[in-house]
Amino acid sequence: MRVLIIEDEHFAAKRLESLIKIYLPDAKVVEVLDTVEDSINWLESHIEPNLVFMDIQLADGLSFQIFDQVQLKCPIIFTTAYDEYALDAFKVNSVDYLLKPIDESAFKAALDQYQNIYQSHTLNVDWKHITKDIFTEKDQYKRRFLIKTGHAYTYLNTSELKLIYSEDGISFGLNSGGQRFIIEKTLDNIEKCLNPANFYRVSRKHIVALDSIDKMHPYLNSRLKLELSVGQDEDVIVSREKVKDFKAWIDS
Repeated sequence: MRVLIIEDEHFAAKRLESLIKIYLPDAKVVEVLDTVEDSINWLESHIEPNLVFMDIQLADGLSFQIFDQVQLKCPIIFTTAYDEYALDAFKVNSVDYLLKPIDESAFKAALDQYQNIYQSHTLNVDWKHITKDIFTEKDQYKRRFLIKTGHAYTYLNTSELKLIYSEDGISFGLNSGGQRFIIEKTLDNIEKCLNPANFYRVSRKHIVALDSIDKMHPYLNSRLKLELSVGQDEDVIVSREKVKDFKAWIDS
């Protein structure tokens, strides 16, 4: 049995792989992909797997975009952080899901649903219709991040993020209390996940939340220095080429 994982969160992908080893011991995970583009390229050049675990929101867009380019007949089990009202559509269309963080009992239940789909050999889902009706613009942005704390997992709501920055190649997020969390994504990928109405990437190293900005001060070389509501180890500077756009964003 060949299983494909399409998931852009590292720990969620590892969790799936470990559960697959336990509950599908004869299965082989043929690949783990994290973008729409890579998934399309892989599916166009490989034999269709028997089962796909697919995250809804990937680093470069919604996974439903895959179905605009590739016709898949195999069963899909979605992994998602979306609310129940959106997930009901998947049940109606005989597509099961796993709500993050992935629970073991939910995984087993999803496999039972997979068996029903697999035996029917049919999957008639109108992906474009689901995409249009379920996901409004506000739902296209990430609402929480999976976070590892020691040997356990938790999550951080996007609304709690006040500053996101890169240090030694690692991405960190600060919440309103000044607590620091590692986010297992690059700043480029994080930026794509965030609502641009609420977050702005002021430099190569910093993304700020609108509600974290207290004051702005003129700085060297026509730049701006930000005074934030949370403490940080280094100054947050708006790069010169971004100042005009940043001011327009603040004034929007």
